[in-house]
Amino acid sequence: MTLKIHIDDSAPPYEQVRAQISEQARGGVLPVGYRLPTVRGLAESLGLAVNTVAKAYRALETDGVIETRGRNGTFVAAAGSAADREASLAAQAYAERVRRLGLGEEEALAAVRDALRAAYGEG
Repeated sequence: MTLKIHIDDSAPPYEQVRAQISEQARGGVLPVGYRLPTVRGLAESLGLAVNTVAKAYRALETDGVIETRGRNGTFVAAAGSAADREASLAAQAYAERVRRLGLGEEEALAAVRDALRAAYGEG
């Protein structure tokens, strides 16, 4: 696992750690079951505070990318399928909600496009 933290980056260090581990896990660079370094070990190797790495690990666990198995360590979870299921459920809930609100398909899609642009920082 290779992580690079850029101090001059606009993203805070914990977000850089979270994003890089997530990208590597979802891209298969870190396979399911891969044991991640301890919070303390990763913090030390990156020159970050322990709380910074702990915050990234908590976010990754919330996202379903990693799982902590107590004293056994922290591992890459089978996140792809869990993330896909969660996204599908959210999409179904959204579709039902906009239908009840009386929005048409084009209006609903436009709202999603706007939200995605805002979330991903585009346009």
